[in-house]
Amino acid sequence: MSATEDGETPQKRVQSPPSAPPAPDVEGGAPAGSGLGVSAIVRRWRRDDLVRKGSLVLRGLALLFSLLAFIIMASNKHGDWKDFDKYEEFRYLLAISILATLYTGAQALRHVHQISTRQELFQRQTSALIDFFGDQVVAYLLLSAASTAVPMTNRMRENVDNLFTDCLAASISMAFFAFLALALSALISGYKLSSQSYI
Repeated sequence: MSATEDGETPQKRVQSPPSAPPAPDVEGGAPAGSGLGVSAIVRRWRRDDLVRKGSLVLRGLALLFSLLAFIIMASNKHGDWKDFDKYEEFRYLLAISILATLYTGAQALRHVHQISTRQELFQRQTSALIDFFGDQVVAYLLLSAASTAVPMTNRMRENVDNLFTDCLAASISMAFFAFLALALSALISGYKLSSQSYI
Protein backbone atom coordinates (compact mmCIF):
# COMPACT_ATOMS: atom_id res chain seq x y z
CA MET A 1 0.00 0.00 0.00
CA SER A 2 1.12 3.41 -0.75
CA ALA A 3 0.71 6.41 1.42
CA THR A 4 -1.81 7.95 -0.99
CA GLU A 5 -4.09 4.95 -0.85
CA ASP A 6 -4.36 5.15 2.94
CA GLY A 7 -5.51 8.75 2.70
CA GLU A 8 -2.37 10.20 3.98
CA THR A 9 -0.92 13.22 2.25
CA PRO A 10 2.49 12.85 0.69
CA GLN A 11 5.31 14.63 2.45
CA LYS A 12 7.61 16.83 0.44
CA ARG A 13 11.21 17.17 1.26
CA VAL A 14 12.30 20.80 1.67
CA GLN A 15 15.92 21.54 0.93
CA SER A 16 17.74 24.39 2.52
CA PRO A 17 18.75 27.17 0.10
CA PRO A 18 22.35 27.07 -1.11
CA SER A 19 24.69 29.18 0.95
CA ALA A 20 25.71 32.48 -0.58
CA PRO A 21 29.36 33.04 -1.45
CA PRO A 22 31.23 35.29 0.97
CA ALA A 23 30.76 39.00 0.34
CA PRO A 24 33.64 40.68 -1.49
CA ASP A 25 35.92 43.05 0.39
CA VAL A 26 35.00 46.63 -0.46
CA GLU A 27 38.57 47.86 -1.01
CA GLY A 28 40.37 44.83 -2.32
CA GLY A 29 37.60 42.96 -4.12
CA ALA A 30 38.63 39.72 -2.42
CA PRO A 31 36.29 37.40 -0.52
CA ALA A 32 36.01 38.25 3.14
CA GLY A 33 37.22 34.90 4.38
CA SER A 34 40.26 34.62 2.13
CA GLY A 35 42.59 36.98 4.06
CA LEU A 36 43.47 38.97 0.93
CA GLY A 37 41.86 42.13 2.38
CA VAL A 38 44.43 42.26 5.15
CA SER A 39 47.33 41.88 2.74
CA ALA A 40 45.91 44.68 0.58
CA ILE A 41 45.79 46.95 3.61
CA VAL A 42 49.35 46.05 4.57
CA ARG A 43 50.52 46.71 0.99
CA ARG A 44 48.84 50.13 1.09
CA TRP A 45 50.51 50.98 4.41
CA ARG A 46 53.89 49.99 3.01
CA ARG A 47 53.30 52.03 -0.14
CA ASP A 48 52.28 55.08 1.92
CA ASP A 49 55.36 54.66 4.10
CA LEU A 50 57.57 54.40 1.00
CA VAL A 51 55.97 57.54 -0.44
CA ARG A 52 56.62 59.44 2.82
CA LYS A 53 60.25 58.33 2.98
CA GLY A 54 60.80 58.98 -0.73
CA SER A 55 59.41 62.47 -0.34
CA LEU A 56 61.74 63.09 2.59
CA VAL A 57 64.77 61.86 0.62
CA LEU A 58 63.92 64.09 -2.35
CA ARG A 59 63.42 67.11 -0.10
CA GLY A 60 66.72 66.36 1.61
CA LEU A 61 68.47 66.24 -1.76
CA ALA A 62 66.79 69.48 -2.82
CA LEU A 63 67.94 71.05 0.46
CA LEU A 64 71.51 69.88 -0.10
CA PHE A 65 71.67 71.08 -3.72
CA SER A 66 70.04 74.45 -3.07
CA LEU A 67 72.30 75.01 -0.05
CA LEU A 68 75.34 74.22 -2.21
CA ALA A 69 74.12 76.58 -4.94
CA PHE A 70 73.67 79.30 -2.31
CA ILE A 71 77.09 78.77 -0.68
CA ILE A 72 79.01 78.51 -3.95
CA MET A 73 77.40 81.65 -5.37
CA ALA A 74 77.74 83.67 -2.14
CA SER A 75 81.43 82.85 -1.86
CA ASN A 76 82.17 83.68 -5.50
CA LYS A 77 83.94 87.03 -4.99
CA HIS A 78 87.34 87.37 -6.57
CA GLY A 79 87.66 91.15 -7.00
CA ASP A 80 87.12 93.57 -9.89
CA TRP A 81 84.66 92.18 -12.48
CA LYS A 82 84.79 88.75 -10.82
CA ASP A 83 82.20 89.51 -8.12
CA PHE A 84 78.85 87.80 -8.52
CA ASP A 85 76.95 90.74 -6.98
CA LYS A 86 77.81 92.98 -9.93
CA TYR A 87 75.45 90.92 -12.14
CA GLU A 88 71.71 90.78 -11.53
CA GLU A 89 71.41 87.28 -13.05
CA PHE A 90 73.68 85.87 -10.36
CA ARG A 91 72.01 87.87 -7.57
CA TYR A 92 68.68 86.41 -8.72
CA LEU A 93 70.14 82.89 -8.57
CA LEU A 94 71.45 83.58 -5.07
CA ALA A 95 68.07 84.89 -3.87
CA ILE A 96 66.17 81.91 -5.27
CA SER A 97 68.74 79.50 -3.82
CA ILE A 98 68.21 81.06 -0.39
CA LEU A 99 64.42 80.79 -0.79
CA ALA A 100 64.69 77.16 -1.93
CA THR A 101 66.99 76.34 0.99
CA LEU A 102 64.54 77.80 3.50
CA TYR A 103 61.52 76.09 1.91
CA THR A 104 63.10 72.64 1.57
CA GLY A 105 64.62 72.88 5.05
CA ALA A 106 61.23 73.65 6.61
CA GLN A 107 59.56 70.88 4.61
CA ALA A 108 62.27 68.36 5.53
CA LEU A 109 61.89 69.23 9.22
CA ARG A 110 58.12 68.83 8.95
CA HIS A 111 58.53 65.41 7.31
CA VAL A 112 61.05 64.25 9.93
CA HIS A 113 58.63 65.34 12.67
CA GLN A 114 55.77 63.53 10.95
CA ILE A 115 57.71 60.29 10.47
CA SER A 116 59.19 60.25 13.97
CA THR A 117 56.03 61.18 15.92
CA ARG A 118 53.35 59.92 13.50
CA GLN A 119 51.51 63.22 14.01
CA GLU A 120 50.69 65.84 11.40
CA LEU A 121 51.45 69.51 12.08
CA PHE A 122 48.60 70.55 9.79
CA GLN A 123 45.53 68.79 8.49
CA ARG A 124 46.29 66.19 5.85
CA GLN A 125 44.56 68.08 3.02
CA THR A 126 46.30 71.35 3.94
CA SER A 127 49.71 69.64 4.02
CA ALA A 128 49.09 68.01 0.65
CA LEU A 129 48.11 71.34 -0.92
CA ILE A 130 51.12 73.15 0.56
CA ASP A 131 53.44 70.38 -0.66
CA PHE A 132 51.96 70.31 -4.15
CA PHE A 133 51.87 74.05 -4.84
CA GLY A 134 55.04 74.90 -2.88
CA ASP A 135 57.11 72.27 -4.67
CA GLN A 136 55.92 73.46 -8.06
CA VAL A 137 56.50 77.16 -7.37
CA VAL A 138 59.98 76.69 -5.88
CA ALA A 139 60.98 74.23 -8.63
CA TYR A 140 59.88 76.72 -11.29
CA LEU A 141 61.81 79.53 -9.58
CA LEU A 142 64.96 77.38 -9.42
CA LEU A 143 64.72 76.52 -13.09
CA SER A 144 64.05 80.15 -13.95
CA ALA A 145 67.07 81.37 -11.97
CA ALA A 146 69.39 78.74 -13.43
CA SER A 147 68.28 79.42 -16.98
CA THR A 148 68.70 83.18 -16.46
CA ALA A 149 72.30 82.77 -15.30
CA VAL A 150 73.39 80.36 -18.05
CA PRO A 151 73.72 82.84 -20.99
CA MET A 152 75.84 85.31 -19.01
CA THR A 153 78.07 82.49 -17.75
CA ASN A 154 78.52 81.13 -21.28
CA ARG A 155 79.51 84.58 -22.58
CA MET A 156 82.05 84.95 -19.78
CA ARG A 157 83.48 81.47 -20.41
CA GLU A 158 84.00 82.28 -24.10
CA ASN A 159 86.39 85.09 -23.16
CA VAL A 160 88.09 83.66 -20.11
CA ASP A 161 87.84 80.42 -18.18
CA ASN A 162 88.85 80.86 -14.55
CA LEU A 163 87.79 80.06 -11.00
CA PHE A 164 85.02 82.68 -11.11
CA THR A 165 83.29 81.15 -14.13
CA ASP A 166 83.83 77.63 -12.81
CA CYS A 167 82.08 78.59 -9.55
CA LEU A 168 79.24 80.15 -11.55
CA ALA A 169 78.81 76.92 -13.53
CA ALA A 170 78.90 74.84 -10.34
CA SER A 171 76.26 77.00 -8.66
CA ILE A 172 74.01 76.82 -11.72
CA SER A 173 74.43 73.03 -11.82
CA MET A 174 73.49 72.69 -8.16
CA ALA A 175 70.40 74.85 -8.71
CA PHE A 176 69.40 72.62 -11.63
CA PHE A 177 69.85 69.46 -9.52
CA ALA A 178 67.73 71.06 -6.79
CA PHE A 179 65.09 71.72 -9.44
CA LEU A 180 65.12 68.06 -10.50
CA ALA A 181 64.72 66.86 -6.90
CA LEU A 182 61.83 69.28 -6.28
CA ALA A 183 60.18 68.37 -9.58
CA LEU A 184 60.17 64.70 -8.57
CA SER A 185 58.91 65.70 -5.13
CA ALA A 186 56.09 67.65 -6.83
CA LEU A 187 55.10 64.46 -8.67
CA ILE A 188 54.90 62.60 -5.36
CA SER A 189 52.96 65.50 -3.83
CA GLY A 190 50.51 65.34 -6.74
CA TYR A 191 50.08 61.61 -6.18
CA LYS A 192 49.43 62.15 -2.47
CA LEU A 193 46.96 64.92 -3.24
CA SER A 194 45.04 62.83 -5.77
CA SER A 195 44.91 59.68 -3.64
CA GLN A 196 43.36 61.32 -0.58
CA SER A 197 39.80 60.78 0.51
CA TYR A 198 37.80 63.98 0.95
CA ILE A 199 34.85 62.43 2.75
